[in-house]
Amino acid sequence: MSDRAFSPVISLLTVAAVWDAHLGAQLRDLGLTTRKYGLLAHVEATPGISFSELARRSQITVQSAHAAVQTLVADGLVADATKHAGAASDLRVTERGSEVLQAAEQRLAALDAGLAAGAPALATALEGLHEQPFGLAQD
Repeated sequence: MSDRAFSPVISLLTVAAVWDAHLGAQLRDLGLTTRKYGLLAHVEATPGISFSELARRSQITVQSAHAAVQTLVADGLVADATKHAGAASDLRVTERGSEVLQAAEQRLAALDAGLAAGAPALATALEGLHEQPFGLAQD
């Protein structure tokens, strides 16, 4: 038996990893990962979004955002109408991207329902936290 105190942070990370794996499994045949799903959703929500803003919202580097978007473009999910290097980006979700995103959102809704049914207090406690995290020093 361990003398370590319970860590809510470790518990949250463990639960998050489990559900991330479940979501990843649901998205795999759509050609998405959880990161690609998030990026695709951000591009759909904000057509013309800049790479800098996309990276900030996704908590990744601008270079990682560029690489991920190149994959989404190659997969036919996003169109990048940027005219030349250094120009403002013009990212938009394609028709195929919208269809894939809709299928992904249906699968996510089923996972959400499963979490809410199995752990309703946790689901309620998590509501809104991705938009307003707490307990961390702000930059």
